[in-house]
This record gives sequence, structure tokens and C-alpha cells, in this order.
Amino acid sequence: MPTLNFKGKTFVQNHHLAVKYHQLVPKKDLSLTDKVSLHDNLIIQGDNLKALKALLPTYSGKIKCIYIDPPYNTGNENWVYNDNVNSPMLKEWLGKVVDKEDMTRHDKWLCLMMPRLKLLRELLSEDGVIFISCDDNELFNMKVLLDEIFDENNWVGTIIWRNVTDNNPTNIAIEHEYIICYSKNKIELEPIWKSKVSDAKQALIEIGNKLIAEFGEQEELQQAYTNWFRENKVYLGQLDRYKYIDKDGVYTGSQSVHNPGREGYRYDVIHPITKKPCKQPLMGYRFPETTMKELLVNKKILFGEDETKIIELKVYAKDYEDKLPSVIQLDGRLGSYDLKEIFPENKKSFDNPKPVQLLKQIFSYLISSNDIILDSFAGSGTTAHAVLELNKEDGGNRKFILVEQEDYANTITAERVRRVIKGVKSAKNDPDKNREKKGTAGTFSYFQLGASIEMESILTGKSLPGYEELARYIFYTATGQEFNEKKINRKINFIGETDNYELYMHYEPNIDWLKQHALTLDGVRNFPKYTGKQRLVFAPAKYVDDFTLLEHRIDFCQLPYEIYKIQK
Repeated sequence: MPTLNFKGKTFVQNHHLAVKYHQLVPKKDLSLTDKVSLHDNLIIQGDNLKALKALLPTYSGKIKCIYIDPPYNTGNENWVYNDNVNSPMLKEWLGKVVDKEDMTRHDKWLCLMMPRLKLLRELLSEDGVIFISCDDNELFNMKVLLDEIFDENNWVGTIIWRNVTDNNPTNIAIEHEYIICYSKNKIELEPIWKSKVSDAKQALIEIGNKLIAEFGEQEELQQAYTNWFRENKVYLGQLDRYKYIDKDGVYTGSQSVHNPGREGYRYDVIHPITKKPCKQPLMGYRFPETTMKELLVNKKILFGEDETKIIELKVYAKDYEDKLPSVIQLDGRLGSYDLKEIFPENKKSFDNPKPVQLLKQIFSYLISSNDIILDSFAGSGTTAHAVLELNKEDGGNRKFILVEQEDYANTITAERVRRVIKGVKSAKNDPDKNREKKGTAGTFSYFQLGASIEMESILTGKSLPGYEELARYIFYTATGQEFNEKKINRKINFIGETDNYELYMHYEPNIDWLKQHALTLDGVRNFPKYTGKQRLVFAPAKYVDDFTLLEHRIDFCQLPYEIYKIQK
């Protein structure tokens, strides 16, 4: 398999292992919940590399879907490479804006992405997938890098998003972007992704019901719908063929009567007007004649003007279901329209936001009602918006995790989510200025990236993490397993267990307490009854001999000097 060589690769390929764990500091005043929790919908403000590392103890192997929209590296984005990698060469890059004149901008971008992608892979479940937006600037670099990190056999496909935006007035007009998809383990994926969820589908159902209630005559009904269809066709995407309506709803014709690839059934279907046999599909019909008669009785077959046109199957919008396509046509400006509706007071709150409809369409194919979706380049918060709307539509309980390091993490990202949840009033130019868009309902907890968990800082008292934060770090580091704060028992200093170990931690975030406390003989004797599991005990010091420790099945680790890793 070909690999990508770039300046700085040697120093970043294992950088994700060296990134220090940081505390996640809850911000009750910025949250939209009565109880701030890491198990809620999350918005995290801080460097996404450090935030991803901080999420590992709670979410390693639990994320079903990741969507990221990193810098496209066009040279116009003014992004800065700031990863503190232990290399003099890379330190020269720190704090410098990446522009078109930068001869190392592709190297910097790859150095930015590599450790983040490795951490993202750790967070994915075995049946999880990652979607990454990009354009031609880094498409091929990204593909080779993903082959290396995820394995080329786990490539699922690449979606071409035709966003109908000409970004290049010369030569070839650029009207598309890409969304690359990889899995953690492709054999764990469902063989076919199908979805019944679609904004366009819902719009067709709603307008159909409205017009059916208003117009009793078929001719008037069709004319009214045709007028609506002409004005809104551009927004319907793959449903832009649904141009007919009757008393049962909006519908289209489908070539599903054709038998694919081999000789099918042969019989005559008589045209209702000309009374002549209709032209047959090249390979015959896919249904036996008995099934065709049932479809005709139930008026599920569409005829052309005469017998020269092959019949079609009548398919209603309410029954629409399809596979995730490799080409999605959706006006890229819809993302800005989404934000204008949410922030009517601000004409341009964010540059180039992704349309909610785009992400909803993608998520609807593979995300079930209790899955978790992560976006570590959250931007304006489109991912959360899409998840909340999906939950509202089908009553699901999907969760989102957003990470955004910029200052607008609260004022735009979180504020958008607040307004989507609570509802917003219509824009000023809306004829009905008092109209209010109902909220989706939901909650989220807001965290900021805190200080790193460093043994040196604990020793000096400079930075003392809370009991739960240090327990989360120690438990995950020692076991590689998910930490569950509900298992903590402070009375006996118990922080969790594995199949073979019980873990205990004697600690308080107080430097004077740490200087005066140790594991004593009385403390050892007060341990719960032995269950057959080895005991792993973390404490500032011990006043117990090795024979006593061995007798009570204790492995002792001195804080802050030792962090034990269980050897499998």
C-alpha cells in the first residue's frame, strides 16, 4: 500500500500518544441543562487534539459516526498550525498563518490532520464510520493519509457534493466538493444503507396534505401542486422527479417494473386509452402477471400518453426510501439560509456553513436512534442541528459531541444549538413577523478544556485536578477501558474494576492533604472483603511493608510519580 511522505511526518505520526490528558471543566452558565454531565449532548471549547484525548476515557470505541469539516487548505483561510510537537523544525511553524505563498502548507495540513485522525479512529466503534469534507486542494493527500491510518480496505466510498457554486470563473468551473467515508472495520457495516428520512420528503408530504385539503378536483389539485413544484424543485434534490399528485399524495413514476440484467416475465399490459399493448422493457417485467394485475387494480401503474411508452410504477413520496448516493446535488447556499433563519439579527454570522439538509441526509442512512455523532471541527454547529432535527422527526435519542476551539464556540456554535432547541422567531422580512419556528427540544452540557493532568503539577500543587477527573484519567490509562464515574465510592476510595482488578485511589485536590496522607496498615485492613481480584491502589505514599501488600493482593502506585498500566 502506498504511503505519504511529508515534512514533519516523523514527528507527528505518534504525537497523539504524547498529547497530555486535559481536564474538561463544566460550565453550568453556558449549558442548557439542569445537570451538567459528560454523558449529555456535549459542546467542548478548546483545542480539538487535546479535547479528543480528553474524551477517550469516556468515549473510546463508542462513537458511531464522525463528521468533520477541517480547513480545505485553500490558502485563504488564515489557519495556524499550533500543535506543540517536540521538534525544532515544527516549532518554527507555530503561530504563523498558512497562506498561498507558504511552500509547506500541504505539509502543515497533513501534520495537523494525522494525530487527530488517529485519535478519531480510537473513538470510533467497531461498526463506526467517519465522513470528511474536502475539496481538490487536499483530496488526494487526504485519501492516501486515510488509507494509511484506517487501511485502504476500510474505504467505504466518496460522495461528490454538487453544490452548484462556481468558485472558479476560468477554465473548468468548480461546482462540487467531496465527502470521503471510511469505516473502522468495514466487515461490521450493514451491507446496504437505506433511509426513509428526508427534509425534501417531509416537505412533499406536508404540501401534498395541504393541497389535498384545499382542492377537491384532480385538475385543480395538480395545477396547484405544479405551481409549487416549479418554485421549489431546486430544493428537492433526489426527489425532484416527484411532480404529480392525487388524493393519496405526491408521487412519481419509477422504472422498477423493469427486470434488471436478465430475461424477465413477458405478457401484455393494455393501455387504458388506445387499448393496445404497451411497449415492454428490454428484459421484460420483474413481476409475474398476477402481481401486475394487483398493481393495476390498486392504481399503482402509470401509463404514458399512448402505448409507445413503457409503463412505470407509481411511487408515493411517503414511501420514499433509497440508498446513500455517491452524488448529492444540493445548493450550497442553503447553509447560509439556515443560519439566517436562526440568527435573523446577523446577516452573515459564519462563512460557508454546511447545509443542515446535507448532514441530515447522510446521517439518516446509518445513524440509529441511540447512536453518538462527533464533530471535532464544529464551526457553526450544523452537525448538532442535524442531529436534533432527526431526533424531533422520529423521536430518536441520538447524541452529539461538538468540539470548537475558536472564540465563537459559545456565541455562534452553542448559541445556534440553544436556539434550535428552544425555537426562534421568524426573520424580520417574513410577512408573518410573529411566526415562531418551534424548537426541537433537548439539552446540552458545555465544557471548556482545562489544565493538563501532569504529575509535576500535582506534586507542586500548581494544578490539582478534581477527584473524578484524576480517577477518569488513572482508570483509563491503567485499564484502557471506559471509566464510569457512577462506580466511585469515596468512602473506600474505590474508582472502578475490570475482570481481574479492583482500582482504588487515595487522593484529594489539596497539596497539604497529599503531603500528610498515605496508605497505612489500618487502611489496608479496611479494604472490602477479598473477591479474587488483584487490588491496584494509588496513593501519595505508603506506610506498609511489601509482605503486607502481597498478603492483601495489593499493587501499590505512588502518586504523583507512577501511573500504572495493566499488562495484558
